[in-house]
Amino acid sequence: MSSVLPGSPGSAPLHLAVALDGAGWHPAAWREPAARPAELFTAQYWLDLVREAERGLLDLVTIEDSFGLQARGLDPANERTDEVRGRLDAVLIADRVAPQTHHIGLVPTVSATHTEPFHVSKAIATLDYVSTGRAGVRVQVSPRAEEARHFGRRVLPESGAADLSTPAAGELISELFGELVDYVEVIRRLWDSWEDDAEIRDAASGRFIDRDRLHYIDFDGSHFSVKGPSIVPRPPQGQPIVAALAHSGLPYRCAAASADIVFVTPTDTVDAGRIVAEVRAAQADIGRAEADLAVFADLVVFLDDQSESGADRKSRLDRLARAEYRSDARIFAGSAAALADLLAQWQSVGISGYRLRPGALPDDLNAITGALVPELQSRGLFRSRYEADSLRGLLGLERPANRYARAAAAPVAAEGVSA
Repeated sequence: MSSVLPGSPGSAPLHLAVALDGAGWHPAAWREPAARPAELFTAQYWLDLVREAERGLLDLVTIEDSFGLQARGLDPANERTDEVRGRLDAVLIADRVAPQTHHIGLVPTVSATHTEPFHVSKAIATLDYVSTGRAGVRVQVSPRAEEARHFGRRVLPESGAADLSTPAAGELISELFGELVDYVEVIRRLWDSWEDDAEIRDAASGRFIDRDRLHYIDFDGSHFSVKGPSIVPRPPQGQPIVAALAHSGLPYRCAAASADIVFVTPTDTVDAGRIVAEVRAAQADIGRAEADLAVFADLVVFLDDQSESGADRKSRLDRLARAEYRSDARIFAGSAAALADLLAQWQSVGISGYRLRPGALPDDLNAITGALVPELQSRGLFRSRYEADSLRGLLGLERPANRYARAAAAPVAAEGVSA
């Protein structure tokens, strides 16, 4: 465990992430003069965004993904043709930009509802190798019927955001989050299924691996039965970072049980303190009170520039979209100094860091790196250089011990694993 728990009041400096999604989080952002809609499906577009975030010394970027076309909230994608539709695979974007960046963490989004944990475990382990220790993964559930139809392995009810209050919806959400907890447990065990020194690589003796240091995980739960071991050696970080977005009690408890970072959506300072207390209580209830769990607050941001205020820009984009933009997260529109005031205030009640969702790309990302970061640095609230080479290091999280190595006095037999 790190000496200072991220999120403890007064544990400055704070951490900053940026959530990348298409041309930005406002549906009309792709129509901005600086937007690059013709390049949304190119590697260079994503590389430029991540490099800009790294130039601003940010801790990490998350990359949105789903198995359905973009939609608002939990409602199905509509028939509008004046908004961005379609996206590239988030894990593959991260793999592409990793070798051409050096410090920033890369956290793609994956669905725990429709992917197999074995596949994702080795994909994120691979990302950790190609990024030399900067990988993470944001796991999410999907209750959308249209996404389930892509796979045909389960049938989910047709429902929208308005149906979430029904008992049936509550039961489904509970089942999906229970599956997510098992999912994360499987990928974590697979990351540990090779001990750190399992690879001998001794050409003289002809031994590449030590078969006694590879372990079956033998996970047998309600949703998965996975034998293991992985086919990818233990990642450089041991355990890449696991993150999750949570809005209420059940997701808070799942994050407390499984995640290293939980993204939350406070509305104000009082709400931020309440959420932090609820997350910490959830940790205590399951016996993980001492575990590292960073609480990042999500904010959609429209920052002032020299020609237009953030509020005016949002209003203009609302008119283009023919609807007022709303979000599950608080929407901030204003100056970098005012945003820095808000971040400092919420940090005082236990928020570890922030995941900022740029309203428009690249404008609001450039404002984050070019105006907000210097403002925070001038207050002593943000780093002036990268102080670690791994994402865990940036977040102040120690590299975890291998659970199987701890029981190495009687290692699990690795029968059937070729040496």
